Amino acid sequence: MLEIRSARKVFYKGQADEKVALDGLDLSLATGEFGVVIGSNGAGKSSMLNAISGALVLDTGQIVINGDDVTATPVHKRATRLARVFQDPMRGTAASMTVAENMLLAELRSNKRTLRRGLNATRLSAYKDRLSLLGLGLENRLDTRVELLSGGQRQSLSLIMAVGGSPELLLLDEHTAALDPRTADIVMQATIRAVEALKLTTLMVTHNMQHAVDFGHKVIMLDAGRVRLEIDGKDKAQTTVPDLIGHFSVKTDRMFLAS
Repeated sequence: MLEIRSARKVFYKGQADEKVALDGLDLSLATGEFGVVIGSNGAGKSSMLNAISGALVLDTGQIVINGDDVTATPVHKRATRLARVFQDPMRGTAASMTVAENMLLAELRSNKRTLRRGLNATRLSAYKDRLSLLGLGLENRLDTRVELLSGGQRQSLSLIMAVGGSPELLLLDEHTAALDPRTADIVMQATIRAVEALKLTTLMVTHNMQHAVDFGHKVIMLDAGRVRLEIDGKDKAQTTVPDLIGHFSVKTDRMFLAS
């Protein structure tokens, strides 16, 4: 369903500070599969997500979604097929608009109808039902401007907006990292409910090793722009947090020995 084929991206090519962000990256997810991506800072995680979304143009390689090569497809056209939730709760929503208006914007991305015509009783009822699943009381704040919400409430709204259109691919960019533990757990549980209910193909980047162990069908470790490790099936079910941390340690030792 998602294929990244030999993706390569080099920043500042030919300069003293040349940086290889993606180095022939190959990665694939089947339809409905949930992949969790881990890796140290600079491993290529953000570059990978940006390449998938179209925000980063590859030097070479391909991005394929549901059999369609979207490598040359611009961001705004890919947005009709995929959704992304960012780490920063302030992204992904319009601060000056209400909760209901934000949800309508997400629903009608390419629809020319106005918000006033679109915000009918049927939609408002549906929005209340979706938001009530979060347990944050947002279903009672449809007329509240988003800028007045807490970071956790705003991030939860971003998630509901992202999955509302049943995207072909959901990208989660450390979407719980900026939240307090309790709210992060609420958002993560809401994420799992949405992914399972809608059978969404999902790629989640995280630094939370417990999340990597507990959630998803497989763990993918990136290092220097390549897939260094992939764990799925029974092996993933038996993997522990110390196991994953151990792989980071091996990488560090090798870097030390090579220096």
